[in-house]
Amino acid sequence: MRVLILGGDGYLGWSTAMYFSRRGHEVAVVDNFLRRRMHLERGTDSLTPILSLHERVRVWQSLTGQNMATYIGDLQEWAFVERVFKDFQPETVIHYGEIPSAPYSMIDVHHAVQTHQNNVVGTLHVLFAMRDYAPNAHLVKLGTMGEYGTPNIDIEEGYIEIEHNGRKDTLPFPKQPGSMYHLTKVHDSHNIHFACRIWGLRATDLNQGVVYGIETDETRLDDRLLTRFDYDEAFGTALNRFCVQAVAGIPLTLYGKGNQTRGYLDIRDTLQCVELTTLNPPPAGKMRVFNQFTEQFSVTELAYAVQKAATALGYTVEIAHYENPRIEMEEHYYNAKHTALLDLGLKPHLLSDTLVESMINRVTQFKDRIIEDAIVPRIRWKSGDQMQKVQVVEKLVPSSNGRH
Repeated sequence: MRVLILGGDGYLGWSTAMYFSRRGHEVAVVDNFLRRRMHLERGTDSLTPILSLHERVRVWQSLTGQNMATYIGDLQEWAFVERVFKDFQPETVIHYGEIPSAPYSMIDVHHAVQTHQNNVVGTLHVLFAMRDYAPNAHLVKLGTMGEYGTPNIDIEEGYIEIEHNGRKDTLPFPKQPGSMYHLTKVHDSHNIHFACRIWGLRATDLNQGVVYGIETDETRLDDRLLTRFDYDEAFGTALNRFCVQAVAGIPLTLYGKGNQTRGYLDIRDTLQCVELTTLNPPPAGKMRVFNQFTEQFSVTELAYAVQKAATALGYTVEIAHYENPRIEMEEHYYNAKHTALLDLGLKPHLLSDTLVESMINRVTQFKDRIIEDAIVPRIRWKSGDQMQKVQVVEKLVPSSNGRH
């Protein structure tokens, strides 16, 4: 197939580009390098050293003989999006091309507006380009489990059957986003749903959990093909942050009580999920929703898992509860359905099998690149003032029997 990957220079985008190229698809990547520029703004960087997109493509071609087309430009520019779709004529559009950070979107009004404009306008341009130039293509859009929030009922896969005043209907599952970023994903979902209903497009919204992992089968070919690994407060996940803190000798930063529970999956499973989705498209006029994760963990469970794995490698790891900079429920019910991708053939990798080999050892390899000041949380949800000092509420030190 002709596969167009939006955000192809990013963590998932570059990994997906190599994955599909290696399987014989004609791949084109689109990017405007916004993630790299946002790191320059924040004074942060990927833990893994990453080449420029053009250097990556040259290395990939030299190692595999497979070429990738590159389009450098902004999805907010309609003329650029129109040219890409006219030129490449995609059969599948894999859309990662958005600002992916809840904290970044909550810094201030300017970052909130930037996140909305980039994400919502870019996706609207993609939908119009599909309508006009690739109406039979399949949009595989990266959503987020964060659209749902933490309702006190089971989370279905995108839709829920409602009975009200004696009548029934199947409607999109209610959304309770927890940040301006997650709100943009909700807007995207509504716009995609509209485009499928009105224009007869086909799309799959992948409501993904938190992705972890540094290595894929393709990155193992050569370290010059490494994808990025973010651990800073704006773009890093809790698990990435914990692994870096464990190696750097910094107490793991548990926000609040640490009972916040979310879905997680290995980056290799993201690639599996996207491939299974692409090879099994929905009919025209339908927006399908898959909840894309393999395991659920609380933040505390993640911290203990990292502590155990790092301790086995000789590190001494402390855990500290920090004042939570976010506004979120810390005691909540969480049970999300995620059977559709398993039914299509997903074979999950588990965190317990990945943590040491694929993450902590790799973090150790690049520990000289750790920017310690970038890890501590300063961006607050409740006010525009960034935290000047992080309050440590409680520090937990492991005893000889592993208990705290």
